[in-house]
Amino acid sequence: MDTRAHRPLRSYGRKKGHRLSPRQQRLFDELLPRLRVDIAMPSPASVAGLFPNVADKVALEIGFGAGEHLLWHARQAPRWGFIGCEPFLNGIAAILGRIEDTGTANIRLHDGDVRDLLEWLPDACFDRVFILFPDPWPKKRHAKRRLVSTAFLRGLARAMKPGAELRFASDIPEYAAGALIAARDSGAFEWTARSARDWRERLPDWPQTRYEAKALAEGRKSTYLTFLRGP
Repeated sequence: MDTRAHRPLRSYGRKKGHRLSPRQQRLFDELLPRLRVDIAMPSPASVAGLFPNVADKVALEIGFGAGEHLLWHARQAPRWGFIGCEPFLNGIAAILGRIEDTGTANIRLHDGDVRDLLEWLPDACFDRVFILFPDPWPKKRHAKRRLVSTAFLRGLARAMKPGAELRFASDIPEYAAGALIAARDSGAFEWTARSARDWRERLPDWPQTRYEAKALAEGRKSTYLTFLRGP
């Protein structure tokens, strides 16, 4: 049976931009195979063992762009393990360069659709998940391609520990509102906000991303949502 018709629509746009430099191609050939999460292998009992020194806690960033946010957290918390998921090849090339330059050892990468990774992972692996400025698909006819939906969050919740934190940000008000509704309807998450300040301002350990900076430069404000995985 052809299962392609039953796959969710792709939630991201192009996979490749400008041509890779010789150094970037070398990193793809030499470094990425050592850091890639191999979902062709059997799922591990614990994702903490994917890291050279077994991680105390593990976080996932979905769509990390050029990797500045991911690298910042990895360097701030060396006893954590971080899995970054990014289908855009130039984003993978950027984070590979930063990893090589800094010698950061607690990052692993998935250069494909996060939904394939989530299907492979064991239950209750993550202590924190970041979904920051996902592809907005701002046109109404494209909104069905947005990553964050009730079904997606239910699948994500399976891979999160009880009490784990989910951080979401968008500069598209309709997407932020939709994420709130999806989280509520999933039955798996509690929104932590107690005042307007909680969704208008980033947390102290939430560094600005280049996408947020671009949105601010173009006059768009961002919304920051923090949820906790229920028991």
